Amino acid sequence: MITNSQVELYTDGGSRGNPGPAAVGVVCYKNKEIVFEIAEYIGEATNNIAEYRALIAGLEELTRQELTGDVTVFLDSELVVKQMNGQYRVKDAKLQPLYGILQDLCQNFKAISFHHIPREKNKQADKLVNKSLDERQNV
Repeated sequence: MITNSQVELYTDGGSRGNPGPAAVGVVCYKNKEIVFEIAEYIGEATNNIAEYRALIAGLEELTRQELTGDVTVFLDSELVVKQMNGQYRVKDAKLQPLYGILQDLCQNFKAISFHHIPREKNKQADKLVNKSLDERQNV
């Protein structure tokens, strides 16, 4: 049985400018081993949209890989964590459809929890965001 401590998803999204060129970074661990990473340029977006898109990408990949037991998700976006935990309403019209997608994706998991962490504890996902942005800039 998969427990919360065994499957951990770290996500980050970022943009250079707000809006500006944006990317997502995702790292999934199972039993402390990396299962997958995602580093993807997503085009022009705000930072909050990039954060949402990173979470969507991570949950979609977990679903594809059938890692649908208990999942603990860590983000450095306090806004997204509070919205996903129902503490804040999603007022931004551009975020509402992304929030709807996330609500649907969450149904795929036995249990899922969202936790805010400081940026320093999300270094690998942040590194993937910057790698994608740097590679895109050098094209």
